[in-house]
Amino acid sequence: MTVNAQKRPPAPPHPSKSELISSKSRELDKKYNTEKKLIMNHPLSTKKMKRDQMKALNERYRTEKRLLRKM
Repeated sequence: MTVNAQKRPPAPPHPSKSELISSKSRELDKKYNTEKKLIMNHPLSTKKMKRDQMKALNERYRTEKRLLRKM
């Protein structure tokens, strides 16, 4: 009686650092644009509310971009 060990499929290749950063950057841009669209098209918020929300969103976006660049 012979028992064959089950072979594992080869591990998928890990993305390089620059590929990882660019994909995360694209995700961040996409997320930023959808949030911006939601804020700007909200029917009940006033101009001041929109301005404050955009200010906070821009600050968060800038911080996350800076962290990505530091990697």
